[in-house]
Amino acid sequence: MNKEEIEIRIGEIEKAMNLPDFWEDKHEAQSMIKELQELKDEKQGFGKYDRGGSVVNIFAGAGGDDSEDFVGMLFSMYRKFCENKGWDVDILNTSSNNHGGYRNITFEMKNKNVYGELKGESGVHRLVRISPFDSNNKRHTSFAMVEVLPMFDKDINIDIDEKELSITFTTSSGPGGQNVNKRETAVRIVHEPTKLSVLIDSERSQLQNRDKAMEILRAKIYNRREEEKRAKESGMYISSTTDIEWGNQIRSYVLHPYQMVKDHRTDTEVRNVDGVLDGELDTFINAYKELNK
Repeated sequence: MNKEEIEIRIGEIEKAMNLPDFWEDKHEAQSMIKELQELKDEKQGFGKYDRGGSVVNIFAGAGGDDSEDFVGMLFSMYRKFCENKGWDVDILNTSSNNHGGYRNITFEMKNKNVYGELKGESGVHRLVRISPFDSNNKRHTSFAMVEVLPMFDKDINIDIDEKELSITFTTSSGPGGQNVNKRETAVRIVHEPTKLSVLIDSERSQLQNRDKAMEILRAKIYNRREEEKRAKESGMYISSTTDIEWGNQIRSYVLHPYQMVKDHRTDTEVRNVDGVLDGELDTFINAYKELNK
């Protein structure tokens, strides 16, 4: 909807709310009140799901052990940021290595306004430092991808053809592939047309893991469709994948030969690298919001 259409629809709903029979159909009335709030949010610059929770997936890119260590650093950073906001962080899935890092980690926050705060963190992040894994103490560059997804209400329908899904069940595993759960409760779902995939092993039963995996897959497909829609409207081409390597980063964390964190979209720079890695992200998040008003 454009601004004029939003104003018209807001007027229609507010007019209906003043009618004496508005509450005769309680379900319809509640649906219209919800729509009114969403329209007012959109009018003020909030996206449809900004006020809800979020699922975040961080996975390693180019850089080997350094990249997987970087995933752990980013997870720690976001966890501290969330704790400072009073948000509860629930880990849904991890794939660990033998050096204390992660190939990928998925977690969720069900609190209010999480997605609106974190959605700008989606993209490739770059780390430059003296590698702790290099015996010659050489400087290395590594990359990780952060994916921020909205959490949907159960009544929101994202059409997915079950025939397009590949579902496998495996045992949960720890570092080095060591099985920590003998039962095949972990669930991996791949949406074949887009190759989008989700692996969940945090729940107690196979069914619970499948439901959670489907919930996140719906969010991934929604995100992909929204990206394609925006690209089509602006006449741009969107790749089906983003390479997690040089040239695609949204933010760089430089620890050597100088210390600085720079967001390449807003040109925001912070010299207090330790503070950023300790969860002080508001400067970057607020700058991104200002840029996208």
